[in-house]
Amino acid sequence: MEPWKNAAMKKKRRPVRLRCSVKNYDWGILGHHSKVARLFALNSGSDIDPAKPYAEFWIGTHESGPSFAESGSEEDPVSLKSWIARDPSVLGQKVLDKWGPDLPFLCKVLSVQKALSIQAHPDKEMARVLHKLHPGVYRDDNHKPEVALALTEFEALCGFISLKELKEMLRTIPEIAELVGVADAEKILLVGERHESGKVNTDLEAMFSRLMLSSKETISKMISKLKRRLNQEKKKRQLTVKEQLVLRLENQYPADVGAIAAFFLNYVKLKRGEALYCGPNEPHAYISGECVECMATSDNVVRAGLTSKQIDVQTLLSMLKYRQGAPEIMQGVSLNAYTTRFIPPFEEFEVDSCNLPHSASVVFPSFIGPSLFLVTAGKGRFDAGLAGDDVVTEDDDIVEEGEVLFVPAHTKISITARSTELHLYRVGANSTFFRDL
Repeated sequence: MEPWKNAAMKKKRRPVRLRCSVKNYDWGILGHHSKVARLFALNSGSDIDPAKPYAEFWIGTHESGPSFAESGSEEDPVSLKSWIARDPSVLGQKVLDKWGPDLPFLCKVLSVQKALSIQAHPDKEMARVLHKLHPGVYRDDNHKPEVALALTEFEALCGFISLKELKEMLRTIPEIAELVGVADAEKILLVGERHESGKVNTDLEAMFSRLMLSSKETISKMISKLKRRLNQEKKKRQLTVKEQLVLRLENQYPADVGAIAAFFLNYVKLKRGEALYCGPNEPHAYISGECVECMATSDNVVRAGLTSKQIDVQTLLSMLKYRQGAPEIMQGVSLNAYTTRFIPPFEEFEVDSCNLPHSASVVFPSFIGPSLFLVTAGKGRFDAGLAGDDVVTEDDDIVEEGEVLFVPAHTKISITARSTELHLYRVGANSTFFRDL
């Protein structure tokens, strides 16, 4: 290859810095206490409003929260999606063939002060139907499997509780047994260990549907009765974790059916560095804490409680999976002394979490597809080179907390920490997607 072509290619493949979007939903953490606020302020050069909740920091091409390439002018910034469209080869041929001139993944950072909706994300087939019927509400025809990686202790609800826990709940929460019907409750209580899972799931679906479709008046009376009983009983005994959680949720969202729905769902508490995977049609809700969240590119959410936004209970109930049992807490796979990879069972994305001590270095080999890099703490040197080349020293650069980079396909990355500790995340298409190459 002629020297000028090689130089042009290296310039073309240089990572580009991104300016990203923020969402100020009311469930976010206020002002300077919010990681989202800090990342957005450092990323954009803006000030933090101490009275404003900062909920989500968006990184990607989705129109609801687009990122912008720094290569564009400040007066007329270029969205990352438009920047990619100018030269789709930055995605790599296989990603381009599969998903077209766009990123198949979306990354966010969440700062959660109070619970955000009992919800689920439709699978691809349901997403296409909902988008066709209600394009103003469900703006994407794509599914949205997602992984939440805890930055702090992180609380969530995910999936339906086991048969054993369901029985215990019906025995100890008389208000629910009364609402769903004593006869239906007894059916579950009489099920033996060798049960027919399909039958149990049908009964669970019937009970959960009856709860979620109850009138506001019925739910309000039920919650009042539950609160009176629990407030009396806590004088004599320690309330269970789930009972305390339900009272907490109801305090945030008074007389909301979502608070009672929590009894049916698994309560999960992640430690920093652990992750939770939520597949399509899986009921879940985030309760508190901060996380990096990655997903297929979509913003379709079907909500049914714990929210001031539009709810669609009938749609949610029609699409839910009534699979029972605790969700898997993902620990990830160690790639080296500093990097852990989280691999969900979907082609669109995977996440690498990297913690580098001072002066330590790590190399991210050339990927066949594009990557997004997010620095969440510290400072380091970021070097980029084409696949098969040595690191391109003229592209040496300093990256710090709040910085986000788009890295084109076939680009090798070397990072060296220049602070006590450097924390960063890489999001790319799932490695399993490229195995046949």
